[in-house]
Amino acid sequence: MSDKPTVLFVCVHNAGRSQMAAGYLKHLSAGAVEVLSAGSEPKDQINPTAVEAMAEDGIDITGNVPKILTTEAVRESDVVITMGCGDTCPIFPGKRYEDWELADPAGQGIDAVRPIRDDIKARIAKLLDELLPARV
Repeated sequence: MSDKPTVLFVCVHNAGRSQMAAGYLKHLSAGAVEVLSAGSEPKDQINPTAVEAMAEDGIDITGNVPKILTTEAVRESDVVITMGCGDTCPIFPGKRYEDWELADPAGQGIDAVRPIRDDIKARIAKLLDELLPARV
């Protein structure tokens, strides 16, 4: 078992918001947090506009693949952050759950996705301050 906190990001398609959030948390935590992402109805590939928006901020998520949400992923996570997946996420006592209301980048152009990306980045910074208060 790892002593690192584990965070699971969940959205419907695991192709945009949850992938951007996972990309930021992996990058900004520099390995201090285990990061998972999944979707209740995953697409076959990541949203190319989300990939482009993250690349503009120096983060490469091109190798990520949408994954199906499993009970095991929720069970092994300390924090579960949902993004518009409704009631599809299993609930386990003792877990921290948050629901981030974010616009869906699906079908949006880069100008619409940038503010979503920036909102996610700000939320990740706040989450990191809560998870790793001693970090410098």
